[in-house]
Amino acid sequence: MNTRTRILLAAPWLACTAAAIVTSDTPLAAAGGDAPYTVVESGRSYASLQQAVDAIGGGKGSIAISAGLHSDCAVQTAGDVTYLAAQPGKAVFDGVTCEGKAALVLRGKSASVSGLVFQNMQVPDFNGAGIRLEHGNLTVAQSWFRDSQQGILTAEDPNGRIVIDKSTFTRLGTCEGGGGCAHSIYVGDYGQLRVTRSRFEQGRGGHYLKARATRVDVASSSFDDTGGHGTNYMIDLPAGSTGQISNNWFVQGTDKENHSALIAVGAEERRHTSDGLRIVGNDARLAPKAGSTVFVADWTGDKLAIGENQLGPGIKPFEKR
Repeated sequence: MNTRTRILLAAPWLACTAAAIVTSDTPLAAAGGDAPYTVVESGRSYASLQQAVDAIGGGKGSIAISAGLHSDCAVQTAGDVTYLAAQPGKAVFDGVTCEGKAALVLRGKSASVSGLVFQNMQVPDFNGAGIRLEHGNLTVAQSWFRDSQQGILTAEDPNGRIVIDKSTFTRLGTCEGGGGCAHSIYVGDYGQLRVTRSRFEQGRGGHYLKARATRVDVASSSFDDTGGHGTNYMIDLPAGSTGQISNNWFVQGTDKENHSALIAVGAEERRHTSDGLRIVGNDARLAPKAGSTVFVADWTGDKLAIGENQLGPGIKPFEKR
């Protein structure tokens, strides 16, 4: 199986009033109106997400997003923008992408996303995502990504930092396209990726987490592959990485495109050193009738720091490849 990935180029909770689904060409609403997007700092409401983003421009601001289904998307080209749900888990971006990429296309200075749901993102090149990050820092907290080709997809920013906390990735990934597989999360050559207290489940192809970042920290998260179909690795670090993979819970399912390892290090290239990559305190098991596998497969030959992990029957701790 060729798992080559397509590489393409918090603020306080504030309430805003609920509104009907709108499109990006709906006129601007008056301040205090019932449009679904409110710039917190000005108190002004907008009928489309793009209008709210443009109102912040190159500055810093927060957009409170009302509860309901939003057939909308936006491109951020500058500034520092926070996108937050007035009611966490109730503001849902459903099936609409900008630039044929994602609901949020981000290439400003930085962005934060809190409490939002992204679902049903499908595009012709099989890279439809909730978030496409092309430049800058990103923080995602308490958000949900589901039933799409990808959850989060990024380009490269070696000086950038990505933090994902307390978020859920469900029924994502695909290997349908001709250019390789899509994944629940795919991060390009970023400076640092941190994933904590998050859940990955029911993958539909590709890897659950694939990252080329220089440093990767994955902690206190769960990877439940029991409902997966045609999936590959749980965590793939194809170019090597430092950091740590600690205190996570893994269950490998039976319907695998590639069942040979749970964690893969340097399977495609050796762009970054993996010396000192710490893998410790994890719990890994096989679902009933799942075939035997390897917990960590390494292609780099670097000095990985593999500590004590609780591994169920049929899982070999380490294999050099």
